[in-house]
Amino acid sequence: MIIFPAIDIYEGKVVRLLKGDYNKMTVYSENVVDKACEIEAAGGEWLHLVDLEGAKEGTAPNFNYVEEICKKTGLKVEIGGGIRTEATIEKYINTGVDRIILGTKAATDKEFLKKMTDKFGEKIAVGIDVKDEKVAIKGWLEVTNKNIFDFVTELKEIGIKNIIVTDIAKDGAMNGINVSFYEKLSKFTDMDITASGGVTTLDDLIKLKNTGIYGTILGKAMYTGNIDLREALKI
Repeated sequence: MIIFPAIDIYEGKVVRLLKGDYNKMTVYSENVVDKACEIEAAGGEWLHLVDLEGAKEGTAPNFNYVEEICKKTGLKVEIGGGIRTEATIEKYINTGVDRIILGTKAATDKEFLKKMTDKFGEKIAVGIDVKDEKVAIKGWLEVTNKNIFDFVTELKEIGIKNIIVTDIAKDGAMNGINVSFYEKLSKFTDMDITASGGVTTLDDLIKLKNTGIYGTILGKAMYTGNIDLREALKI
C-alpha cells in the first residue's frame, strides 16, 4: 500500500479543512514548498496535492507553488482541485506532475473525461468525494444523487484505472476510518483505490492495508503529530 502524504494548499499555505468546510480551516505551515521538502526528507515518494482554492473556483491559482515543488523535489506528484480544462491538465503535466485528479469535471462531463483518458492514459485519475455513498462535487459544496458504485462502474467503462475516494464525513475529524466502506468498494472493483479521510493512527493504516487497497492519503494526523510519517512509511 502506497502512503500519499497530503498537502492541501490555500494561498500558498498548508491548511486542513474540517469535513470540507472552508470556514473551519487550520493553517499548519506558511510555506507549501518547504513542507514538500520535509516530506521528501522523511522518505516520502509520492505527494498528494489539493488546490482548495481551485476546487472551489475552477481555476489553478496555486500553479506556481506546484511548479516549484516539482523543480525542488524528486517527489512523484498527483494533484486535484479545480482542474476542468485540457489546457490546465497539459500545463501541470508539462511542469512535471505525474497524475492529474479530476473531480467535479469527471462527475459532470463524461465526454471530457473520456477524451482526457484517451489522450493522457493513466496520468488521469478520478477523485470521488463521498457522503453517505453519494458523490459530492464543487469542493464538497454540492452532493449529487449519483451513487458511488454506479459512478465507479461508469469510470471503469471509460478506462479509468485509479480512483481517490474521500469519505467526507471522516475527513479531518480524527475519529478513525470507515474500513467497511473501503472493503466493500475494493470487493466491488479491481481499480486502484486510494482511501482518503479519517486516518488517525498507525492502526488505521494497518487496517486499510489489510483490505488490499492500492493506497491511502495521510493528512491531518501527520500535521497534528498523531502519526509520524517515517513510521507510516514502514507499514
